[in-house]
Amino acid sequence: MTGETDRAGGAGPVTGPETGPGATGPGATDPAATDLAAPEAAPAPVPVPAIPILPYSRVVGQEDLKLALELNFIAPRIGGVLITGQRGTAKSTVVRAFALMSRGELPVTLPINATDDRVLGGWELDALMRGEAREQSGLLEEAHEKGLLYVDEVNLLDDHLVNIILDVVSTGVLSVQREGIAAARHLSFGLVGTMNPEEGGLRPQLLDRFGLMVTAAELDTEARHRMIMTVLTFEEELAEETSVWRADAAAEGATLKDALLAARTALPGVEVGEEIGRLCAEAAGRLSAVGHRGELVTAQAARALAAKEGAARVEPGHVRRVLPFALRHRRPESTHGGTFEWGPDDDARVEDLFG
Repeated sequence: MTGETDRAGGAGPVTGPETGPGATGPGATDPAATDLAAPEAAPAPVPVPAIPILPYSRVVGQEDLKLALELNFIAPRIGGVLITGQRGTAKSTVVRAFALMSRGELPVTLPINATDDRVLGGWELDALMRGEAREQSGLLEEAHEKGLLYVDEVNLLDDHLVNIILDVVSTGVLSVQREGIAAARHLSFGLVGTMNPEEGGLRPQLLDRFGLMVTAAELDTEARHRMIMTVLTFEEELAEETSVWRADAAAEGATLKDALLAARTALPGVEVGEEIGRLCAEAAGRLSAVGHRGELVTAQAARALAAKEGAARVEPGHVRRVLPFALRHRRPESTHGGTFEWGPDDDARVEDLFG
């Protein structure tokens, strides 16, 4: 688990009612009713949350992981995020904290031993025993309702189920033809998968279907110290009936959510010039990216980043920032069981493209 104690890097002061996870009361004074000359009011304490997950705004480090989740939220056509990393690097914590911040509830989680019926839907067994034929929704339809599907240890899931999930994310259509059920449903949800490379990998075809891939980084000593103090503080605050600390963190999360929603709305208006398209193509060629999905995802992620930053058009810097996310798992060495690490050699192959 990781956390963040430096509030100076947060999303800003409370400017409206509290909307963060677990909040049941106002998080701040209404600016319209406040004298502009008066000092800023402190956020009101909030009750203990029903789901004790570290607030997203307090996560220490993991900037790449957080950015990838945010870009996929802004531009769902990116096609999901695969997070790789050693055990204990807070992969699950960050995903759940992001879901609570952005959607107000935990993601639909797919268990490793999930059956086809549980994933795709089927018949209600209790109803069948009474002689009634009643369909039961699967996890993919639940993800459509809640907005996010989380697959922990995706590399340990049966390949055919992973393929079905990725196909639905890509096409937006779930087609079921089994056990007397014939239906096609339009579904849309975000997808996040995590894996520990020590426990095995994914087939190249499945790797390629994830839009972005990031590595959960191990923290340096200073960040580890901040993480320890933040987690301890969070646990102490959970013991309190109300907490200004948690109210402040939730308010920052609400501000970030508003910014992400604004970026999603602005996304179609962000210009992607011919020169940016060529830059994405040339970078993919320099890195010998397998297939052609990588350069398209690069452009989509760069556009989402530009929207997040409030830019009117995509610039080379946006492309450079997202390039490792879009291409690290599409290089020949990665698709054949090699490392997913992005190193100086990779940077050197595209350095002159970005000046």
